[in-house]
Amino acid sequence: MDVLAYFIIFGAALSMSAAWWNSRRASPVLAIFNRWLRWVFFSLAAAYLMHAFGWSDRPYWVLAATVFMVWFLLETLYNWLAISTLSKSDIPLFPRFSANDSGQEWPMQQRLTLVRDWLAENGYKKVQAVQADLGMGLKIRSCVYEDTERRIRLQVVFIPNRTGSVSACYSLASQTEGGTRLVTDNLFLPFGGFYPENWRVERRPWTRSLVRLIRKHRHRLETCRENVVPFASDPVDELNHQQSVLEKVNTELGFLIPHHLRDEQGKITREGRYRVWKEVWMLSYLGATNRY
Repeated sequence: MDVLAYFIIFGAALSMSAAWWNSRRASPVLAIFNRWLRWVFFSLAAAYLMHAFGWSDRPYWVLAATVFMVWFLLETLYNWLAISTLSKSDIPLFPRFSANDSGQEWPMQQRLTLVRDWLAENGYKKVQAVQADLGMGLKIRSCVYEDTERRIRLQVVFIPNRTGSVSACYSLASQTEGGTRLVTDNLFLPFGGFYPENWRVERRPWTRSLVRLIRKHRHRLETCRENVVPFASDPVDELNHQQSVLEKVNTELGFLIPHHLRDEQGKITREGRYRVWKEVWMLSYLGATNRY
């Protein structure tokens, strides 16, 4: 075996190790790292096999670059078909929330239990456990917390993964006297749509630490020129109101197809599908989102 073969084997072993570790950590950062590993080393390995078995007389670097682009095209096709399927499915894009009285709130995982303990130790009080029904037995569970002044409402969203592990994402929101809504989150789920004009949203998928995310949100409050007011509404009512606002805005701005046409055309417009595809790719490989 030559040096290149050993390098490819090492890359494959590293990718499998990263996948195994991520099945327990559910880290988006590690997932991004492993996606690049798979992409690069699959391209190198496929080109190596074609060159070694004489399937092509092209230079090795040309074969590797070709496989690299074919991977991109195939993944683009897969994501586009998945988005089209979602558009025509019964899964709501802006699901409604309800109170979760089942007692199944926080997953029993040590790293998530530490987050819950930190919230209690630092004055964040749980207001309500909520859930959103996506249909087909799928539910997204979350817990809503508030700080002592009730100026920050924190929603901890639990996202199950295919490996059986659970990821926790955080969304912090505050509101001002003038009606501005400040949102800071680290959600790594693609959105692709539009936010209302009075929303100031800052998405930070790379920031996995709740402490750093809260610090960033508090800095935004300190530099805000409007007075931040306490929350007074019920969490479920407020969440459902915001979902209704988002659905209305995205229908008006052309991300969603009007309700009376959705049975034939699906829920998302062609422009909207492109925006979602773009954000899927950016989140998957760059950990970045569209600028809103």
